[in-house]
Amino acid sequence: MIRQRLFSEFLATCLLLVIVVGSGIMAERLAGGNDAIALLANTLATVGGLYVLIEVFGPVSGAHMNPAVSVVMAIRGDLAWTRLPAYIAVQLAGAACGAWLANAMFDLPLGFSEKARGGAGPWLGEIVATAGLLLVVLRAPSSRVAAIVAAYIGAAYWFTSSTSFANPAAAFGRMFSDSFAGIAPADVPAFVAAQALGAALGVSIHALLGKDHG
Repeated sequence: MIRQRLFSEFLATCLLLVIVVGSGIMAERLAGGNDAIALLANTLATVGGLYVLIEVFGPVSGAHMNPAVSVVMAIRGDLAWTRLPAYIAVQLAGAACGAWLANAMFDLPLGFSEKARGGAGPWLGEIVATAGLLLVVLRAPSSRVAAIVAAYIGAAYWFTSSTSFANPAAAFGRMFSDSFAGIAPADVPAFVAAQALGAALGVSIHALLGKDHG
C-alpha cells in the first residue's frame, strides 16, 4: 500500500512539472514574445492539469505534490510522520524528472535555469500564494477540492508577483529547465523559505477562522 502511495506521489508530481514546464515552453514558442499570452496559456494548462491530477491521484496518495502540503497533513494527523520523509523525497524526485521530461520533449538540453526570480516582491508573492493555497486545501470541501485548488492556483498565477509556485517541489524541479517556467538555482532557497512561512501563515489563518459553520 505504501509503495502505491509513494508511486502515486512521484507520478503526480512528475506530471505536474511536465504540465507546468512543458506548457511554459510551448507557450513561449508560440506567443511570439508576448509574455501575457504565454502566461495565459501556461495558466490554462496548469489549471486543467492540476484538476485532473488531484482527481486521479487524490484517492491513492492524497495528491499532495507539495512538501508544504504534506507537512501540514502530517501535523493534522492525516499523514503519518514516519511516511513524511518518503513523501517529500518522491515529490522532489518526481519534480526533477518532470522537468527533465518536458525538456526532452521539446529538445532542450539538460541543465539549470538562468531565469532570475529574486527580490522582496517575488518572495512576498510566494508567502501570499502559499498561505492562500494551504488555506484553500484546509477549508475546501473534499468533494470540490480539485476544482477549488486548481482555480486558486490559476488566479494566483496572475495576482502574485512570483506567478505562484507555492510549492517547494515545484521550485526544486523548475530549476532544471532553462525555460519560461524556470527559476535560477540561487533563487530557490529564498523561495522555499517564503513558501514555508506562507504555509505556516495559511495554517494560522485557518485556525483563527475556526470550523466552517455553513
